[in-house]
Amino acid sequence: MSRAPLPLHQVPGPPPQALLLVHRAPLPWMVQGAQQIHKSMFFLATVMMTSSIYITIKIGQFLLIGMGIFANTFLLLLHILMLLLDHRPKPSDMIICHVAFVHIMKLFTALFLLSTDLFEALNFMNDFKCKSLFCMIRVTRGLSMSTTCLLSILQAIIISPINSWLARFKHKCTKYIFHSFIILWFLSFFLNSNCLLYTAASFNVTQSNLLNVSKYCSLSRISSITRGLFFTFSLSRDVFFIGVMLLSSAYMVILLSRHQRQCQHLHRTHFSSRVSPERRATQTILLLVTFFVVIYWVDVIISFSSSLLWTYDPVILDVQKLVSNVYATVSGLVLISSDKRIKMCFRNVGKLQSNYNCLFMK
Repeated sequence: MSRAPLPLHQVPGPPPQALLLVHRAPLPWMVQGAQQIHKSMFFLATVMMTSSIYITIKIGQFLLIGMGIFANTFLLLLHILMLLLDHRPKPSDMIICHVAFVHIMKLFTALFLLSTDLFEALNFMNDFKCKSLFCMIRVTRGLSMSTTCLLSILQAIIISPINSWLARFKHKCTKYIFHSFIILWFLSFFLNSNCLLYTAASFNVTQSNLLNVSKYCSLSRISSITRGLFFTFSLSRDVFFIGVMLLSSAYMVILLSRHQRQCQHLHRTHFSSRVSPERRATQTILLLVTFFVVIYWVDVIISFSSSLLWTYDPVILDVQKLVSNVYATVSGLVLISSDKRIKMCFRNVGKLQSNYNCLFMK
């Protein structure tokens, strides 16, 4: 006779020790699945963090360029008015106009390279657009450095004492400022003409070893002789201008410290806390020179490492673009905030507005 089936609660099962072993020793496919999920989560978190950093840097670039264009345009227009209306304009007004104009060109060029819509709006071939825009970026970079150097030299001449050898150039330097601009433009165009050789549109070049620097533009390799020749010329120019900037800055610091000691010795009891216009202008130029040198070396380190490895990470490329445009924006803001004449203009405008409001209320 067949036996009747046992009830469910009486069916024999594995001992509790076996169940513990099953729970403690997961199957291999379960381990691999957990590892794959962990890797996917880590990759997703990395991508999200990189994209957030990338978007933040992009927004920072647009804000920086917008502020720089506004500040330098305002600075340029005000100094043009001062040159036209003021009977005795400062010798540095023309140089500040030039540096503001150069920075406006630099920031607008960077904006066209940054925005794909503006780049496509230019009705030219992409190859011509890449060559012209990259050449203009390099030219304005060199002009920014050389004009800042010229400004520091002029300020060192202005504050030099009567018995120094620089005093003989005080009345002559203003006559040759415009000629200096022509020489600096020619020199900058000549030293940066090599960018016409290695800059091209990305889809116009069939080479595989391209260095992509934007969506539409790339850099191609050139011969080592040509690259070494232009690199030597550019490095010599940078070393010369930065060296002259540092020497003139050191000379101005020595003069300022000597003048401060003399003032403290002559006016121990009645020492005035007011800062002279020459001292304020010198401090502003020293700040600009120091900031430019720091930004220059950061830009050089990023560019040299990327060229050496022949690769550009998108985030590092955007950081370099951000760094290269910082000086053009900060210099305009610093020059506006340090000029006493601009503050007086704002004060007079505020008085006129308050008087107008009072008349309107009556």
